[in-house]
Amino acid sequence: MQVNQEDRITPQEKSANTNTLTLVAVTVAAFIAGGAYYYFQAGEPEPVPLPVEVVDITEEPLVSIADIAEPVIEDIIEPKIIEAEPQVQVEPLPTLSNSDGYVHKKTVEIADGMKIEPLLVEKDLLRHFVVFVDNLAQGELARKVSPLKAPDKIFTVSDITNKTYLNPDSYHRYDLYANFVANLDEQQLAATYKALTPLLEEAFEELGYGDMSFKQRLLQAIDIMLAAPVIEQPIELDGVSVNYQFVDPQLEALANAQKLLLRMGPENTKKVKAALRKLKKYLVS
Repeated sequence: MQVNQEDRITPQEKSANTNTLTLVAVTVAAFIAGGAYYYFQAGEPEPVPLPVEVVDITEEPLVSIADIAEPVIEDIIEPKIIEAEPQVQVEPLPTLSNSDGYVHKKTVEIADGMKIEPLLVEKDLLRHFVVFVDNLAQGELARKVSPLKAPDKIFTVSDITNKTYLNPDSYHRYDLYANFVANLDEQQLAATYKALTPLLEEAFEELGYGDMSFKQRLLQAIDIMLAAPVIEQPIELDGVSVNYQFVDPQLEALANAQKLLLRMGPENTKKVKAALRKLKKYLVS
């Protein structure tokens, strides 16, 4: 407890001089107090002074500072220590020409354990993706610049009662691709797209579209794919080998990009469309 130096009580020696000084001090203090009282009570009848009893303080025990009880301080509020939030290290963005390792890493991260790594092209991954999207927006498939390698399983058909149908087993060639797209975490995908946007726009500028952004082109490609139908029943084909055509004229009239979804089968088509709707919602928000 802090004690004001003026309030401090010091040990006194038993001598006449000290006791006299103490008496004088007490008397002066009494007069000062009395004078202040009269000053603030001006106009009232002057009180009759009472006789002052002089007490020999040498007879009284002195009070020690140790005899004064320390006040009890309850509910002491501890100062709250606010820890500084750790700073997030932002990975520097590479140049477009040196971005393959960076993009490859980001793609594997958002795959979240899926075995997508063997399907990724090794060189110019972003440029391949941008050109592929540009062709999708026009309804075309640019297989040579696809960012993902083609399925290693062979396309097959089924012959039933002198008719040829797309073999449902062929749908499973695209299961890994569809599952990869369907299982992407929305927030992580959005964060990755945002981080790569400068590089994507730079790659798109190389195509010579001066009045359009890659984002606009991507939205066009998404709308093309979303417009593709989902066919639940067997799909009849006409022709031989790679020249197979859809017997249904409406299906045959579809853009090549939309026909890709037909070859993926109805379940995979639904997965891809659901993912595209989520991505579109992010892009237009």
